[in-house]
Amino acid sequence: MALQPNTPDSDDAIAEINVTPFVDVVLVLLIIFMITAGVVEFGLEIDVPRTREVATSDKDFAYVNITSKGELFFGDEPVSVYDIAALAKEKNPEQPGIYLRAHRTTPWEIVAPVIAECGVNKVNVNVVTKPLVRDPRVRR
Repeated sequence: MALQPNTPDSDDAIAEINVTPFVDVVLVLLIIFMITAGVVEFGLEIDVPRTREVATSDKDFAYVNITSKGELFFGDEPVSVYDIAALAKEKNPEQPGIYLRAHRTTPWEIVAPVIAECGVNKVNVNVVTKPLVRDPRVRR
């Protein structure tokens, strides 16, 4: 029994899978995912104010977003100022808290009641800001 090369007359099926198209599709999907993951950080467009120093936090609090028009959102859902504390306590009963993201043009009259209502209900409020970019050439 000698080895015979595959000839067109052979009835044996080829049991190999060509994985090159599969790898191409996976790489394209990976590139698409990498591009869209950076774009979809949050659903709401909120430009938070800049501050000198920004502390990082690893607590798992819910986000309360205030748009420039004064609309309140608990995550992505519209909410009343009086419901925020109850929702925060429901999400994290041991240590209730929120991250407050207010647009930089939001009037203080809209932000203050949120902070006051959370304070009365013993809900920790962490204000989200961007780090202030300083020009090293300018001396203060």
